[in-house]
Amino acid sequence: MGCTTILVGKNASYDGSTMIARTEDSQNGEFTPKHFVVFNKEDQPKKYRSVLSSFEMSLDEEPMRYTAVPDALRKDGLWAAAGINEENIAMSATETITTNSRVLGADPLVPSGIGEEDMVTLVLPYIHSARDGVKRLGKILEEFGTYESNGIAFSDVNEIWWLETVGGHHWIARRVPDNTYVTNPNQLGLDYFEFNNPDHFLYSTGLREFIIENHLDLNYSHEHFNPRLAFGSQKDKDRQYNTPRSWSIQRFLNPEIKQEPTSFFIPWCQKPYRKITVEDIKYVLSGHYQNTVYDPYGLEGDEHFKKAFRPIGINRTSQTALLQLRPDKPKETTGIQWLSYGSMPFNTMVPFFTQISSTPEYFAYTPKTVTTKSFYWTNRLIAAISDPHFRQHEGDIESYNQEIMAKGHERLLTVDKAFAQGETIDFEQENQSMSDYVEEKTNILLGKLLHDASNLMTNRFSVSD
Repeated sequence: MGCTTILVGKNASYDGSTMIARTEDSQNGEFTPKHFVVFNKEDQPKKYRSVLSSFEMSLDEEPMRYTAVPDALRKDGLWAAAGINEENIAMSATETITTNSRVLGADPLVPSGIGEEDMVTLVLPYIHSARDGVKRLGKILEEFGTYESNGIAFSDVNEIWWLETVGGHHWIARRVPDNTYVTNPNQLGLDYFEFNNPDHFLYSTGLREFIIENHLDLNYSHEHFNPRLAFGSQKDKDRQYNTPRSWSIQRFLNPEIKQEPTSFFIPWCQKPYRKITVEDIKYVLSGHYQNTVYDPYGLEGDEHFKKAFRPIGINRTSQTALLQLRPDKPKETTGIQWLSYGSMPFNTMVPFFTQISSTPEYFAYTPKTVTTKSFYWTNRLIAAISDPHFRQHEGDIESYNQEIMAKGHERLLTVDKAFAQGETIDFEQENQSMSDYVEEKTNILLGKLLHDASNLMTNRFSVSD
């Protein structure tokens, strides 16, 4: 599954938050409906069974409540995707990544193991820190294995951790440096690793021996271990599908650094030239190589360049979750889940409080049949209507996005102030009020775009009775 991840350390963010975000993109030709829900304790199974594999596992521990954005139709299982639990621990799973045949020959994938379908359900309800998440998932991987290669993000208010699977059972994880951001586009991304620094690096049992026995360390100098060289891939497809997305994000957040879009040496993490905001994350995850010859909607370059690279803001994004954990806030308001549905250049991000037991119907209701009573389907309609005439509709969509996100910030500030003054806050009602506002503004946008697109139809004629 093609996705794009960005992670922002607390000292690199505008307000000291940790922020993890990922576009969840379906396979080519597929569009997976999603919905925003809360899984309460009674919803968590005691015996978990996968749909896509024969994996089964008993879940005997007491679970916590958590938010999630699962597949609405459950055709291929739950795929809970991203959420925040009641202790304000966040998890995003997964970023599908690449590896190489040397690794897969030494530690084959496990058809009966776990995959993206399962991970959030098996881990998020039971962890009390980001590091806990790494250790719990790592233990499950070592015992049961996985049938695919993935990267997984965990965060709390102090730390962000990134775990990558290595073959069927092995894994590595690194704490994101607090003053940096991370870009990860469907590749094994880690490019630096220390085995004797458990405060910042964790790994599976026997990994060092596994590397030596299978001659995986490709560094001449051995000054440090480079997981990307050992475990990752350097394919022609990576240059077209993966590395340009990292280049695009880093080009925006570090314009002073010159890199090539097809380079295999784009760093996993960078210190940004300024602090990063929620709006920055929305912008880069909507990216389609704006202001370059590679922009499919752009005025520069020929058709060859416009189709050269895979955009971040692709047509088949199902949902995008930005999980923000804000420092020095009460437990009730620490975790904010910013949510988008559909193709990112055509939508907005909406903030929700996560210490709740239910979600607004407009965001939770995603039936099989297309309907404007669903935020997911309305976003899909907006994108499909707007795409053929992107330049004509771009201004309306940008204004809509700014209006919604401004209202979101306003609501967060208002609730923060009222809660600090001792007022009783109904967080589910606050989420509902935000949802009602978004529904009204989204329907207005849809109507305007439909009117304008109708006037741009090929069979139009300027003379009328």
